[in-house]
Amino acid sequence: MAKVTFKNQTGNSPELFPINIFDLIPEDHPVRLVDSVVNQLDISDITNLYLGGGCSAYHPRMMIKVLFYSYLSNVYSCRKIAKALTENIHFMYISGNSTPNFRTINEFRGKILKDKIKDLFAEVVKMLVELGYISLDVQYIDGTKIKAKSNKYTFVWRGSVEKYKEKLEVKINTILSDIENSIQSDNQELNKEELPKKINSEELKEKLSELNKKLKEPTKKQAKELQKLQDEHLPKLEKYEKDLETLGDRNSYSKTDPDATFMRMKEDHMKNGQLKPTYNTQISTENQFITHVSIHQKPGDTTTLESHLEGFENAYKKQSKEVVADAGYGSEENY
Repeated sequence: MAKVTFKNQTGNSPELFPINIFDLIPEDHPVRLVDSVVNQLDISDITNLYLGGGCSAYHPRMMIKVLFYSYLSNVYSCRKIAKALTENIHFMYISGNSTPNFRTINEFRGKILKDKIKDLFAEVVKMLVELGYISLDVQYIDGTKIKAKSNKYTFVWRGSVEKYKEKLEVKINTILSDIENSIQSDNQELNKEELPKKINSEELKEKLSELNKKLKEPTKKQAKELQKLQDEHLPKLEKYEKDLETLGDRNSYSKTDPDATFMRMKEDHMKNGQLKPTYNTQISTENQFITHVSIHQKPGDTTTLESHLEGFENAYKKQSKEVVADAGYGSEENY
């Protein structure tokens, strides 16, 4: 029977000259590309956001590298990123062995990088132009709907809000009319017809303040009606107004992700055309590189092209000579 031999486990023995573990990363690994690209980006607008003083901060260039590589690796959770920085050799390399915790990563992503990510994307695209991969003279545009990370049953519909708000306004005016009638019976000069048919929360607050001054000693019924207006109807009215403000010109939004709009998805596993909280993402490409991205809250592509092209021009200070899009963009607004 042949003798069985096993490989030596050199890691269990101390070495006089330990190896650099980062040498184990191949030269063509994506982490080295991310490192090289981010090193060339102009991030002065981001560094200028730091005020100085207090505890030292992690360098924003390192934080950008970590986030870029995390997204490239399909890792989006701040906790998972923080864990990878202590366990994954590629994350250790890109961070220079820095170990920011998940709160630091989340704060950097949510507060500092939030309004600058588009500028960094444009900087990377400009690098591709300098390297000759793209010219920005042509845009191939198409859209895709991306489902939001929120429950499909958290919808708020404009029609329902407007209907319930109108019914609430009728209730409020009815109660105010009852109070006005009781005051008129006490020979106080108030005109019932002066009450507005539509009333907003600010007008209702003023009306309640006015009635409380006039009714220094309200009856039991008046006190009950005023309490109902204050504690029940006013908060509901404020909620409906906030809903309409969030909706803007949309017909729906999600309670857990107010920026998402309910749209029909092509790939519907229920096969019944369910509406789901979604974003309409418009993408420009050239030579298989993405050159511009814009997010829209409208389900159709017929009203998205103009603002998408404006975003491209703002990012690169020029407009492409050609725009290629399918018939889904064929609308009077776009033409």
